[in-house]
Amino acid sequence: MEELVFPAGDEPDYIPISMLNELEYCERCFWLYYVLGAEEVNAPLLEGRLLHRRANTPGVERDGDTLIHRRVYVWSDRLRVSGFADFVEERAGELVPVEFKHGRMGRWLNDHIQVCAQAMCLEERTGEKVDYGQIFYWGSRRRETVKITDELRAKTEAAIRRAFEILASGEIPQPLKRRAKCRDCSLEGICMPREVLRLLEMDEGSG
Repeated sequence: MEELVFPAGDEPDYIPISMLNELEYCERCFWLYYVLGAEEVNAPLLEGRLLHRRANTPGVERDGDTLIHRRVYVWSDRLRVSGFADFVEERAGELVPVEFKHGRMGRWLNDHIQVCAQAMCLEERTGEKVDYGQIFYWGSRRRETVKITDELRAKTEAAIRRAFEILASGEIPQPLKRRAKCRDCSLEGICMPREVLRLLEMDEGSG
């Protein structure tokens, strides 16, 4: 398996897997959450946390032929990421990471990359191949299956490299120009994407 090469700098030893979700959604959001510790609790975020309370309680239970492990700590020394999987289901010799999310499945790959990183960590820890993971969306009350393909693995490794690159640079990324993403982000009031982009345009115009 190819060894990842990270930039030299004062970056952390490991990056939380959940932060890969933020980074894939928006690099500036990743910086605000992870580097600055910014947080703005809105109604959807609070509802999501309340729905996660049971998943965040460690334990093991059985449902028929399936053994369900809640809040499983996983990590990868090769990828230099670590974090918790909401659930890991074990059935017929298969391990399946399951993530719970508020709302419905979006158009972006951020949730898929988070689950893929969990799967790759499980593989490194157990030596068993993980072919797919699942995401349960509370908004639609259904599970979406995420196939852990070579393409998704490559995108996940690229996201990890990018996270270390951003941290090594020491510079906050510019805001996105996709207003749809900003509209759904709880940090919009802290990030102020429209205002920052306007200032950047004015600075470029004056130069």
